[in-house]
Amino acid sequence: MKTTISIIILAGMIIGINSTSVAQILDSPRDGVFDEIHLQEKKPIPYYPVREADVIWKKRIWRIMDLRQKMNHPFYYPETPQKGWKNFMTVIMDAIREGTITAYDPSKDDQFLVPLTYQEIEKKFTRTDTVPIVDPNNPQRILRYEVVKEDFDPSEVQRIKLKEDWFFDKQRSVMDVRVLGICPVRNLYDDDGNYFGLEEMFWIYYPEARPVFAQSIVFNRSNSAEERTYDELFWKRMFGSYVYKEENVYNREITDYASGMDALLEAERIKNELFEFEHELWEF
Repeated sequence: MKTTISIIILAGMIIGINSTSVAQILDSPRDGVFDEIHLQEKKPIPYYPVREADVIWKKRIWRIMDLRQKMNHPFYYPETPQKGWKNFMTVIMDAIREGTITAYDPSKDDQFLVPLTYQEIEKKFTRTDTVPIVDPNNPQRILRYEVVKEDFDPSEVQRIKLKEDWFFDKQRSVMDVRVLGICPVRNLYDDDGNYFGLEEMFWIYYPEARPVFAQSIVFNRSNSAEERTYDELFWKRMFGSYVYKEENVYNREITDYASGMDALLEAERIKNELFEFEHELWEF
């Protein structure tokens, strides 16, 4: 009987200690001057409905965002997640793990045809290595070998591909753009750490990801009281990019028929065509 009572008392003490530890974490001081509750209820700005009969002109464009560009740094940093603040790639990976965003196989084109599970993505982009464990008293003697798993590093993604449609809506008399897809592109390194190429990871359907991006804040350089989100950066076109493909009968990228300076001039020509088309509509 005494033993049973002692066990109950001991279990109660352990539960109490754990409850106290949890309470200490939950009751931690507020890191700021107010409770940030608005972001939890924030939703993406709804798109204006567009009828097929009102679209009198449309062009599909593919772009690349280079996250090393200063304007795009809010997408790349922080490299290590902080309280309520994560870089763009970490937000995407967390959402895929939770099942709120669907990833699609990039080898099957960019039409969102073949979905990928998070386990498939994790298996493909995590590395394993065999490390020898040596005897501390005799460095020449190997005790055993251990398999070490290296998790995916979001900082390896320094480029983002965008698939978007530009169109003119005669009902509203505006030139508009809608992002359709996003594809992270990671750097490839050999065993010595030397860069040797790029690899498309997966495509995600942007309209599906908007609710997640609308609740993920980014650093605001001018006023941290104005909480900007990744969805707002795309909505306001607050990023730098360059065109690497436009829809064409050959379905080819710019680099397939131009190189060097010619490729840069071709990308600039495509971008200027969009501007000139809208400008000429209102030229008197």
